[in-house]
Amino acid sequence: MLSGLTGRNWAALWLALAVLAGGSAWAADDMPGRTRFPTVKWVELEQLKAMHPNVIVVDARSRYEYDTLHIKGATNVVYGDGGFIDEIKALRAGSSHPIVFYCNGRTCMKSYEATLDAQNAGVSDVFTFDVGIFDWVKAYPDDSVLLGKSPVDPASLIGKDKLKAHTLGVAEFEKRIGDSAIILDVRDRYQQEGTTLFPMRQHSVPLDNTALKRYVEQARAEGKTLLIYDATGGQVRWLQYYLESENVASYYFLKGGAKAYYDELMSEMVSRSAKAK
Repeated sequence: MLSGLTGRNWAALWLALAVLAGGSAWAADDMPGRTRFPTVKWVELEQLKAMHPNVIVVDARSRYEYDTLHIKGATNVVYGDGGFIDEIKALRAGSSHPIVFYCNGRTCMKSYEATLDAQNAGVSDVFTFDVGIFDWVKAYPDDSVLLGKSPVDPASLIGKDKLKAHTLGVAEFEKRIGDSAIILDVRDRYQQEGTTLFPMRQHSVPLDNTALKRYVEQARAEGKTLLIYDATGGQVRWLQYYLESENVASYYFLKGGAKAYYDELMSEMVSRSAKAK
């Protein structure tokens, strides 16, 4: 009976068996989203690999994250964009394959939220691959893409220690501002909302490697340090891959981004006000 199954049906059967089995190598604490989103079905690392190519893999992260590192063959549909559900419905209309969403994994909730919204919109056979992009790259480098190139050397994944080495708190970040530094605000226009941390001294540039290249080349030619901040400190980790690929000698990110800067500024104002009373 099973010999008559098509590739598409094998994928669906694999998913059904995996979900019914409910087995997982991960402890609940490692995957908090599984408790938080009990109606969302997930697939494990080996299960997603076995489903290829009879599956639609959707990267729900930002375009910049996708362009930096993604699963080969994945489609980028940014969760949170106004047309998200319409795009997912279009994918379903074009194929009956299971749709699997992923993001950065483990504690990243975006893939769960994308899956849940798709379910609630009536899209069938949707799942989350909640292990995420990093574990996928380590397990299947041939099926991964980094800065447009494949396969990916897992050793090229940037760890927390290297990111920390290029991250400064507010005080240290400010100390480095001067003629020997180029300050870049990489927040999008909605995050900026007409505000800048360092008026007349910074450049607002989108998180786009083509746009950033000008400043990378300037810093290299003039021997300057790049000082970069985003909204909350989360997006610069992806920019680091580009800076490393360009062999930028000196660069630092603002820990916690613009939010941390404003929080510290507000804290100082409250403290001064209390002392003045």
